[in-house]
Amino acid sequence: MDSQVLGGFTLLLFSFWHLGLTATNYNCDDALVSSLPSTALTSSSDLFSTHSPSFAKLNRRDGAGGWSPLDSNEQQWLQVDLGDRLEIVAVATQGRYGSSDWVTSYTLMFSDTGRNWKQYRQDDTIWVFTGNNNADSVVHHKLLHSTKARFLRFIPLKWNAGGRIGLRVEVFGCSYNIADFDGRSSLLYRFNQKLMSTFKDVVSLKFKSMQGDGVLFHAEGQRGDYITLELQKGKLSLHINLGDSNLHFSNSHTSVTLSSLLDDQHWHSVLIERFNKQVNFTVDKHTQHFRTKGDSDHLDIDYELSFGGIPVPGKPGTFQRKNFHGCIENLYYNGVNIIDLAKRRKPQIYTVGNVTFSCSEPQIVPITFLSTSQSYLLLPGTPQIDGLSVSFQFRTWNKDGLFLYTEFSPFLGGQMHICGHKMEAKGGLKNTVISCTSFFTLSTCFLPGTNLHDGLWHSVNINARRHRITLTLDNNAATASHATTASRIYSGNSYYFGGCPDNFTNSQCLNPITAFQGCMRLIFIDNQPKDLILVQQGSLGNFSDLHIDLCGIKDRCLPNYCEHGGKCSQSWTTFYCDCNDTGYMGATCHNSIYEQSCEAYRHQGKTSGFFYIDSDGSGPLGPLRVFCNITEDKIWTAVQHNNTGLTRVQRADMEKPYTMFFNYNSSVEQLEAMINSAEYCEQEAAYHCKKSRLLNTPNGIPFAWWVGRANEKHLYWGGSLPGIQQCACGLEESCLDMRYFCNCDADREEWTNDTGLLAFKDHLPVTQIVITDTNRSNSEAAWKIGPLRCYGDRQFWNAASFNTEASYLHFPTFHAEVSADISFFFKTTATSGVFLENLGIKDFIRVEIRSPKEITFSIDVGNGPREATVQSPTPLNDNQWHYVRAERNLKQTSLQVDSLPKKVLEAPAEGHFRLQLNSQLFVGGTASRKKGFLGCIRSLHLNGQKLELEEKAKMTPGVKPGCPGHCSSYGNLCHNGGKCVEKYNGYSCDCTNSAYEGPFCKDEVSALFEAGTSVTYIFQEPYPVTKNASTSSSAIYVDAVISKEYITFSFLTAHTPSLLLYINTYFHEYLAVILSKNEDSFFFFNAFLRKIIPSVFFCCTADSLPLDPEVSKANAYGFTGCLSSVQYNHIAPLKAALRHPSIAPVTVKGSLTESSCASIMEADVNTATTIYSSSGMSCQEGNGEFKVYCRVRFPSFLLSYHIMVPLTFVLASNPHFLQFLPKVFSRKQMMLLAFCMGKKAPDYSVESGCQYVCASPHPQLSSQHPGLSKVSALTHRRNVSCKFRMGNDTENENSLP
Repeated sequence: MDSQVLGGFTLLLFSFWHLGLTATNYNCDDALVSSLPSTALTSSSDLFSTHSPSFAKLNRRDGAGGWSPLDSNEQQWLQVDLGDRLEIVAVATQGRYGSSDWVTSYTLMFSDTGRNWKQYRQDDTIWVFTGNNNADSVVHHKLLHSTKARFLRFIPLKWNAGGRIGLRVEVFGCSYNIADFDGRSSLLYRFNQKLMSTFKDVVSLKFKSMQGDGVLFHAEGQRGDYITLELQKGKLSLHINLGDSNLHFSNSHTSVTLSSLLDDQHWHSVLIERFNKQVNFTVDKHTQHFRTKGDSDHLDIDYELSFGGIPVPGKPGTFQRKNFHGCIENLYYNGVNIIDLAKRRKPQIYTVGNVTFSCSEPQIVPITFLSTSQSYLLLPGTPQIDGLSVSFQFRTWNKDGLFLYTEFSPFLGGQMHICGHKMEAKGGLKNTVISCTSFFTLSTCFLPGTNLHDGLWHSVNINARRHRITLTLDNNAATASHATTASRIYSGNSYYFGGCPDNFTNSQCLNPITAFQGCMRLIFIDNQPKDLILVQQGSLGNFSDLHIDLCGIKDRCLPNYCEHGGKCSQSWTTFYCDCNDTGYMGATCHNSIYEQSCEAYRHQGKTSGFFYIDSDGSGPLGPLRVFCNITEDKIWTAVQHNNTGLTRVQRADMEKPYTMFFNYNSSVEQLEAMINSAEYCEQEAAYHCKKSRLLNTPNGIPFAWWVGRANEKHLYWGGSLPGIQQCACGLEESCLDMRYFCNCDADREEWTNDTGLLAFKDHLPVTQIVITDTNRSNSEAAWKIGPLRCYGDRQFWNAASFNTEASYLHFPTFHAEVSADISFFFKTTATSGVFLENLGIKDFIRVEIRSPKEITFSIDVGNGPREATVQSPTPLNDNQWHYVRAERNLKQTSLQVDSLPKKVLEAPAEGHFRLQLNSQLFVGGTASRKKGFLGCIRSLHLNGQKLELEEKAKMTPGVKPGCPGHCSSYGNLCHNGGKCVEKYNGYSCDCTNSAYEGPFCKDEVSALFEAGTSVTYIFQEPYPVTKNASTSSSAIYVDAVISKEYITFSFLTAHTPSLLLYINTYFHEYLAVILSKNEDSFFFFNAFLRKIIPSVFFCCTADSLPLDPEVSKANAYGFTGCLSSVQYNHIAPLKAALRHPSIAPVTVKGSLTESSCASIMEADVNTATTIYSSSGMSCQEGNGEFKVYCRVRFPSFLLSYHIMVPLTFVLASNPHFLQFLPKVFSRKQMMLLAFCMGKKAPDYSVESGCQYVCASPHPQLSSQHPGLSKVSALTHRRNVSCKFRMGNDTENENSLP
């Protein structure tokens, strides 16, 4: 049920709620202190008798005019005994009359017994009340949540600096109804008729329990209807079923559990609201909405409801389940005050057992151990007793802790530790209480699946008599452990509970693991209870860092702040989230591990494939599996459904229509989010027909239709427009029969079709198709609905440019009370400025650049400002795009800038945690008069939701939509000579002048050459490949001396000899690359290339060309194998032959088949086991003309195992040099060689040194690799030698003659 329906349901429930339900809140403002006897007010101390608490009533002037303690410190308190448990709604304070003594802030504590105090909390925080600023004015505070108690304490925190603590008080409230159940009693409410049938119910009550289990109320009917509310291990469970006897108390009935620690002897409120099948279940401040099972909207109850237990019919005093033991107050059922009827002994109420109308309070004093290092409780024992006996109860969330340490009688020696510990055991984790002495170690374990750190009360009993000691948990004799000692055990005189004092020198008391952090109660030593109030008063034992008469346990997993299904666990001070298998990460499972779109994956350099996208980021929608088709032009996102094939339909008519529902393996909300964030979406709709009409145009009732996302029926077909009952041919006026607007509507005997794209985003995706005209003679149809396809990310490139420091965009208040994340890109040249700010009354949130190298995230949730700052080693105002992500949750505040180390601030365990903002959100500027931002902000998201910057910027002075200059930041993503092209929303890579293709020019273009296959490229003016083709490449065709040539390709072959490459010019200059039979690779140069190069040959040359003998010999064999990524300067001849054979100046001889060399290599390279090292390289000059022969020898496995060898040549004229770079991937290293050639001159000297390359185990080559060692050159007359080093190996220096 959506939130609007739930809201209407709640209003309806409150509209029929009987006035008696809220009667206790009507004029509940009586002054409760003024009529009390003076003895009802007590205090921790008083300065003089004239300053006693009896003078502390509001507006009193007798005595000294109010209460003042002996010492003014935070350990003082003023206590009011109201005489009975009452509802408290407000308090008021004054200072001491006519003095300089008043309290400026204080807290409140409540109790029903004068023991076991509970602090008043608001917003889940111990609330601090503002006090007075003078002695006589009255400061009144209405409690946000009324409370019920008999005793109330005012705890001064701060007071007038020029005086003392001075206080006069008043408490406002009223009385109410209460009932006490002793665990063997109940109240039965009987109806006037035998059967009560309701479609709406409201049950409300408050309870305080002595135990963790017990039934609060129950009702059932003969048809299987029932409703039960019961405590189970301190949690409250509601079981309900409407009209299905088969589900009665079975595992399939509707059961909801809320809250925990409800056996803490404090009051808890319950509200159950039901309307038909919809139920709101509230415990304290936590509400769960759910829908019941069963086949009826009515709850049919027979005869009666029971409160406090479920009596067995015909067996008085017998109950089906464990009864409730505790107190219930203000119990209403559909407006009927049950307790009031019972008190007045009305006939509708039948009492089972002993129910009294006042709440009995056991004198149980709990204590809280606050610290894991300093807390302890020292209690005395009776020394030298034969044996010992110690028992206590505890509750904790921690897995480890010291319960008890004691030393035995001095004449025996030895000591004993009692520890709680979570230990590793075969078969799983076990939770153990271990007893360690100088004589033995005993342990008692619970089975896996149970634990002692579950927050529930557990009991420990240790008994020793003579030579035998027994350790028992939870009074379960079956789990008790026993041990015997050689010597008898005699008790000592000191017992340390929870820990050991830091400065204890007269004992060996040490914490073997860590001190206990949690609560204890009912401590018995030598079978005698210990009065912990005496400890508090200083007359018994000693203690440190304890809260006495208070159990401060808190369930930090309620509510569960682990988002997206994260599993919550906790310790005493914090909670933890297990995010495994959620698709999210972070301290609270807030951040999606997936990107928000295929565009974002492309931005990371990803190629096409299946990905998960999370359209709303950290929002409530889960990730969606899509196919990202990342092409050079567009990035398509495709979502398949359950039936994308062509499906035939027969025998369907209006009475029995054919219907197909489409399942996209996702929710409608996920698809809507993806569609809404896209620029364009489409689904192909095809209807093939033979005597089967589609839309029955022009004016008939359609025979087929489809249903879209809003469950709306649509009567237009693919290629048409919404609201127009036509197909594509109708709009184009190209239908087979112009009388109709669809081809199929012509109702012909032969097959035809109507096919087109559905592209109106608000109607997509197609969720259902209905066909009704295939039941006539010879009638048949076949349909196909394609996958949902979208492109463009309206969020990723959404940007605004801020041109003045005073300009800003404003948006509605950012509501993120417990969890907030902010992410965006920015670029700027300014030194400082505020990116974003949102203010509250005291709280605020702000992200800013404070200096060129510093980004700061500032936040205040009421505990004072906190700042997370990231320092960058380089300036961030470099006009390049930078990424910022700021996050705040209940556990930490963090800031991430680019890939720099994240700055994390841990959140305090206590204090305010809700971020309360109320102003507008300012982007690019500020409301706090700080300097605004100059520059661009892009892709701004708050809690996963996009902020529409461009639309706001269009109507805001000083701000412009969009931001140019993407290539300056992202141009490096275009590889292998690809050119970055600016677009309004982003960029693209132009691969026209690259030997590669794909969205980042990284996909190789390769082909298989058979014997006799060759490719010839004749150079001329560039051909028009694409409209974005660069004209810069034409520079290489001008009639001028060529200063530099760049040639690169990769090959894979098992055949030698082979001619890999041949280039010639009009001047009979040529370059040839030959793979010889003896596994040498030869490079022939008869001059340096210049002027216009007419042709490049791959794998063999034209027969008419005059060739060098070595070249001619290799040309006779040609090349058989795979050639890839062929590049000559700005031309890619092989790519031209494969992609544009009709327009490129290229000639293909023989069979040329496109194939992936890399995949062939991957299939065979695993069989190679030989480690390659260079066999040498040599070059020499030819006689006469300046002809150079360069040889590199490859090992035999290079050919035998089909290893891919990329070759790179660089020819330059000043100085001229050849760089030959064979790259061989092996299991241990990659060998790289450098070869240098000098320019021919009269003295045959070399004018400059060598080019150099690096050696690295990484398969990617980079001249900036850390392992680079410079290659030095030794130059001599008519001789060139090069030295090179492998990696950092300075000893392995080789000379290449």
